[in-house]
Amino acid sequence: MSTDPVGRFLTALDPDHREAISAKPREEQERLAAAWERELADDTELDSLDELSPAAAEAEAARRVLDRVTGSDLSG
Repeated sequence: MSTDPVGRFLTALDPDHREAISAKPREEQERLAAAWERELADDTELDSLDELSPAAAEAEAARRVLDRVTGSDLSG
């Protein structure tokens, strides 16, 4: 498993979003990865999911970040 937050964030994304985010500048990727890490740390609902499936918790946090931060508008 990668310890790079951007790499972990990209791994948590579904393939279409992964491709779109990978095309963004590194600074934007880092900003989104930081928001994703905050989501994982701050959301208590994800704590329960993380106990059952860490990958599912990471994917849910990634989805929430994209919905909130980008409004799912991933165009260049």
